[in-house]
Amino acid sequence: MAVVHMRIDNRLIHGQVTTTWVGNIGADYLVVTNDKVANDPVQKMLLPQAARGVPTKVLSIKDTLNFVKSAEAQKGKVMIVAKLPTDALTLLEDGLQPAEINVGNQAPVPGTKFKMVTHSIAVTAADAEVYRAIAAKGYTLTCKMMPSDRPTDFLEALKKNKL
Repeated sequence: MAVVHMRIDNRLIHGQVTTTWVGNIGADYLVVTNDKVANDPVQKMLLPQAARGVPTKVLSIKDTLNFVKSAEAQKGKVMIVAKLPTDALTLLEDGLQPAEINVGNQAPVPGTKFKMVTHSIAVTAADAEVYRAIAAKGYTLTCKMMPSDRPTDFLEALKKNKL
């Protein structure tokens, strides 16, 4: 079955993901993908514990691509949580084809010139280019905190904020 949902959320695994998103989309596996996080032994240990029993992997971009092609992943539904928009774009450029992409929380990075596009999504000009590159691959980017929220077209939110 493979990747049914990709969420770009720099909080990674938290209550909204494990209690609402995973259940709503029926994910059998949760994959956190980011090269730096995958090389952090503390996060590799803690993130699966935060998933509250959902089978969870914390993987590099390359290992994420290998996992979603595996027989194990093909038997179920995979939800990917990409820490950064650049992580998501790299996965797409390397052939990942999620059924949908949602932009979740992106906290502001201190020292960067960002605009708050929503109350929980900070975007720099460079980030906006990455989001447009994702959309150029044929994806409609939505933003919503909870699955039951009405989706907002994320590119429209960028335009509204002059990004």
